[in-house]
Amino acid sequence: MSAFPVLSAVPELDLARIRADFPILRQRVHNKPLVYLDNAASVQKPRAVIDAVNECYTGYYANIHRGVHLLSERSTAAYEGAREKVRAFLNAASAQEIIFTRGTTESINLVASSFGSQTVTAGDEILITGMEHHSNIVPWQLLCERT
Repeated sequence: MSAFPVLSAVPELDLARIRADFPILRQRVHNKPLVYLDNAASVQKPRAVIDAVNECYTGYYANIHRGVHLLSERSTAAYEGAREKVRAFLNAASAQEIIFTRGTTESINLVASSFGSQTVTAGDEILITGMEHHSNIVPWQLLCERT
């Protein structure tokens, strides 16, 4: 009997099906299928996201949590519905644990300046790889300078 658990087989990814979900990847560049790997700041969107954004902009786009009119109520319901879907996907205990930001850079800055400022002390080590995007290096460097 092994001390390690037996892992079940991981299903093979259907890359053609996944690529088909991203309309922009139907293009060819230099007579080859487009491959886009610069996802740190500008990730390509699958059809479901494009359709959802289009539905929002053409059907109910308005301020969330601030209006008492129909479009604001619809936008707020959609926003909170998305928060609940993310909560369920991550198995978070509460939707209040889910925070939306404008992007990864803002998220990393938020974590470094809030959680990091409360938990990192002088002498602690913050480990990142040499391949990190600049936006995941600077917030930690600044935190280290402050501690």
